[in-house]
Amino acid sequence: MYFRIKRLNFINNSSMKNIFLASIVFLLSASSYSQPTYFYITGKVINADTKLPMQAASVFAQNTTLGTATDAEGYFKLMLPNGGYDLVISFSGFATESKRISTVDADDKNIVIELKQKEKVLEDVAVVSTSEVKDGLEKYGWFFIEQFIGKTDNSKNCIIKNKEALKFYFSKKRNRLKVLATEPIIIENNALGYNIKYDLDSFTYEYATQQSLYTGFPLFEEMVPISNEQKMQWEKLRKQAYKGSVLHFMRSIYQKKLKENDFEIQFIIKYSDKEMGVPLKDFYAALNYRKDDSTQIVSISPNQNNIGVIYTKEKPVQSFLNENPNEPSEFQFSILSVAPQQSFFIEQNGYFFEQNNITINEYLSWFKLADAVPYDYNEEL
Repeated sequence: MYFRIKRLNFINNSSMKNIFLASIVFLLSASSYSQPTYFYITGKVINADTKLPMQAASVFAQNTTLGTATDAEGYFKLMLPNGGYDLVISFSGFATESKRISTVDADDKNIVIELKQKEKVLEDVAVVSTSEVKDGLEKYGWFFIEQFIGKTDNSKNCIIKNKEALKFYFSKKRNRLKVLATEPIIIENNALGYNIKYDLDSFTYEYATQQSLYTGFPLFEEMVPISNEQKMQWEKLRKQAYKGSVLHFMRSIYQKKLKENDFEIQFIIKYSDKEMGVPLKDFYAALNYRKDDSTQIVSISPNQNNIGVIYTKEKPVQSFLNENPNEPSEFQFSILSVAPQQSFFIEQNGYFFEQNNITINEYLSWFKLADAVPYDYNEEL
């Protein structure tokens, strides 16, 4: 559901415009330090029932290009840039597991991941509880692609290679569309030069609230350019996708470089039944910025739940303005909403958690998988 608010006191004292908000849970874009240092994560993958080692299980840090496979004894070793990640472990016929890790876990040499066989009966029950649409790809495919891949210029150069893996279910009672996949979705992003293997957990769209939510485990692979010209074009578009992104913003908070990186923040509060943006003198005090020297993790506990995020370096893309003519056109404006009485945490590579506590509204909600770059992206290379 769209609702109208009116912003009043921006830092640049520009005239205020009515804006529409459409809430979605954020799909991660990404970034990386220009000169990262690394740590190793090691462990073992075993069968939860037999306790036997599992060879050739896939182990990767989601939203990166970094992954490996277990050896004959079930062991793995993965080198990652310093920071935090969701480590994903998968094997055909077994339920995928994920584990949050960070640089401090490099000292833990005894990580053991147990994979459980998928319960076929439970899967069948879950599917029966909804109604599969026989011509779902034809009826809902375009809509799913817009919500999952996006509607930007980059999305026009993305291809789902295995659309037949998508299964569509519509619940009349809940007025909800649900999409599952029988295998990882393979996306070819010819705009940014990535192949993406996305292990889709689920995608849901609530028609009553016009909110979409999808969860899963993406692994990126860099394409090999056919020419130096193509390589330069990919580098240009990757940098454009990174600038002003959520992780560019999170990294800027972590480094205390919001102003230097062309970000401003305000608190969005209600006043006389209207909502307005209140400028902040000290961004980091207002966010209750705290850094743990032992873990290098920053905690954020904002004084207000709704944070207006303004990126002044670039104007909104035209495709966004075409569908949202009442939005600000001179800068990119988004709202980051934190659940009441909740905090979130940022690792040194820009990874943040708990992501379920945060909702992204406005401009940044326009960007989906087509405009995502992995965590190990390095804008200086």
